[in-house]
Amino acid sequence: MFLPSRIEYHMLRKPRKLERGDAIAIISLSSGVLGESFVKHQLDLGTKRIREFGLHPVFMKNSLKGIDYISQYPSARADDLKQAFSDSSIKAVICSIGGDDTYKTIPYLMNDHAFKNSVRENPKIFSGFSDSTINHLMFYKLGMQSFYGPSFLTDLAELSNDMLPYTKEYFSLYLSNRNNVHIKSSPIWYHERDNFSAQSLGIPRKSNREKYGHDILYGTGIVRGSLLGGCLQSIYASLTGNRYPDQADVMEKYHIIPNQEEWYDKVLFIETSEERLFPYDFKKMLRCLVERKIWGNVKAIMVGKPQNEIFYNEYRNILLDLARLTGKPIIYNVNFGHSYPRTILPYGIKTEINFDTGKISIIEPWFK
Repeated sequence: MFLPSRIEYHMLRKPRKLERGDAIAIISLSSGVLGESFVKHQLDLGTKRIREFGLHPVFMKNSLKGIDYISQYPSARADDLKQAFSDSSIKAVICSIGGDDTYKTIPYLMNDHAFKNSVRENPKIFSGFSDSTINHLMFYKLGMQSFYGPSFLTDLAELSNDMLPYTKEYFSLYLSNRNNVHIKSSPIWYHERDNFSAQSLGIPRKSNREKYGHDILYGTGIVRGSLLGGCLQSIYASLTGNRYPDQADVMEKYHIIPNQEEWYDKVLFIETSEERLFPYDFKKMLRCLVERKIWGNVKAIMVGKPQNEIFYNEYRNILLDLARLTGKPIIYNVNFGHSYPRTILPYGIKTEINFDTGKISIIEPWFK
C-alpha cells in the first residue's frame, strides 16, 4: 500500500504554559508509594520545590492513599485524573512516579465521554515518564500533546539541596513558551541512589563526567519528524502482554498503541527502565518493534541513556547492528527517561536531529 510522506495523523491540541500562581495536580496513576509514611520527607521536599517555582500543588484525593489502596483500585486513580481535567483551576498534572500497571486505568478513562471531552476542550500539561507511557499514548490518541518528562518523586523531590540543574532547567520550560529548544547533552550524569531515606537529605548523588555525548550510531544529514514513543518495557508489555495477561487486549481494544501508518514520519524515542534489561531482552524488545512495523515506518530513532550506564556498550552494539540492517538513523545516549538528569520530550512536536553534529532541536513552540 502506498502512503505519501509527511502524513500528519494528529494535529495535537497544545496546553497553555504555566503561570506563577497556577495550581498543578499531583496524581498517582500506577504506584501509590507517595502516600507511604516512609516517603514523607520526599513529599514535603517536593511540595516545597513546587512552591519555589511559584506554583500551587494540589494532591488529588486518592494520590496519598498508599501502595495497597492504589493497587487495588485503578478506578480511584482514574477518578483523580478525571477530576484534574474537569477542574478549570488546575493547569497541569504531574505524575507522582511510574509503576507497572498504568494500563488498568485505561478502561475507566476511555469509557468516560465527559473525561475525553475535557481532554479535547481543555488540554493541560501532563508530565511523567516510565509506565506513564501508557497515559501519554492515551492522550496522543485523544489528540492532546503531553510531555515525557519529570515526575514528583524522582525529580521535584530530589534529595540533594536542589533539583538536578539540568532537570530543573528543562522543568522551568513549563513556565515559558520558547521556540527552537535545544535538547543538550548534559555534561554530568548521575547514579541512581541506593538510599532514599531521610538520612539522605542534602547528600548529593554520585556523579560522573559525560564522556560520550549524543552518540550518533548511524545516519547523516538532518532528519525532521514528530516525537512519539516512551519506555521500551511499557510499549513491549502493551504489545505482547508479557507483564499482565490482559494488558495487550486492553491496549488493543482502545487502540492506545498507534497503528502502523501513524508511525510514518515520526522520530521514535525509546528508553529503558531501572530494571536494566539484559542485552538479550533489549534485543528481543527492539525486534518486536521491527516485527510490528513500528521501527521500519519511522524516520529516525532516539534512544535514552541507560541508567547508571549499565550495558551501555552492549546496547550500543545491538542498536548499531539493527541500524545497519534496517537503514534507520539512530542517535543514542540522550538524557531522557530513567537516567539522571532528564530533559522533556513533548509528544507530537516537530523535532530536528542533525546526524552530522548530534544537535537535537525542538523546532516549534511547546504551548499554544
